Amino acid sequence: MLIEYGTSLRPDWEAVVRSVVDFALTMSIVDPTRIALSGWSLGGYLAPRAASGEHRLAACIADPGLWSMTSGLRAFCIKLGVPVEAAANPGEIDQPLLDRMWQVITNDRKLRWTIVQRGFWVNGVENLRDYLRCIELFTMDRRAALIRCPTLITHAEDDPLAASAQTFFDALRCPKELIRFSSEEGAGNHCEIMNRSSFNLRALDWLDAVFDSR
Repeated sequence: MLIEYGTSLRPDWEAVVRSVVDFALTMSIVDPTRIALSGWSLGGYLAPRAASGEHRLAACIADPGLWSMTSGLRAFCIKLGVPVEAAANPGEIDQPLLDRMWQVITNDRKLRWTIVQRGFWVNGVENLRDYLRCIELFTMDRRAALIRCPTLITHAEDDPLAASAQTFFDALRCPKELIRFSSEEGAGNHCEIMNRSSFNLRALDWLDAVFDSR
């Protein structure tokens, strides 16, 4: 959709998944009582966000549980000297501070690729302020309690995106489980990528248990 049609990301992922479920239900091989949605990396936000509005899902997996796209960004802003109060609303940071952020980002190869080359593109924006305003909308604020289906939240020990996993888990009002992965087992990094099989085994065992209990 992004490459061929230029369709950028949207925060209300329930609108996207609603159409996917509509189509899935037209297929004879799909059991309508056992539709599960699993998301990893940014999908750790997108999957539960979808589940908050699409209640035909039977289960949801968030790897890791990501409350918002701006959680880590606020800490980055503060590190650059942005006052805590201003960092609470990154899209409205004063221009001199925004210029300083831009300089740091464009002089760092990884940040330049992550934010400018990828972030601007996938979110359909052309400057840092619009990017910061855009990603503020990707949040589970007032959405987490709307999830009804059983939900699995993961937390890998050294994954910075997992920093909000426990808070996310605590906010859920649906049947839920939190699974932690450690560096000792080789699964402590982002999305357990060095031991993905550990995630697969434990997540699918959880999913089996959810479906067996229905």
